[in-house]
Amino acid sequence: MAKTIYKIVPASLWQKAKEAGIFEGAAIDLTDGFIHFSTSAQAIETAARHFAGQSDLLLVAVDGDALGEKLVYEPSRGGDLFPHLYAALPLAAVLWERPLPLGPDGAHQFPEMNA
Repeated sequence: MAKTIYKIVPASLWQKAKEAGIFEGAAIDLTDGFIHFSTSAQAIETAARHFAGQSDLLLVAVDGDALGEKLVYEPSRGGDLFPHLYAALPLAAVLWERPLPLGPDGAHQFPEMNA
């Protein structure tokens, strides 16, 4: 499975997580009981489907190996396996965070991602 996984998160929510020292998840994560992540191949479609038109977002890269057995790949959109974390995200597992701005075409402009 993918070593690096990605979370799209509002900058304000991420700032609160940094202040708390842990990320418990966004509203959808709390409702579903796990933190939704995407692989590099899934992130662009995730942004288009669930964050269309939203600005002030961050793309957070996470070391999936650091999450251990709480990270599970489960079928979702089209049967594709998506990474789901059944725990809070320890910030020590975060590799980097970068802005995810909207481009002139209205699509999010992604930084280079590792597979």
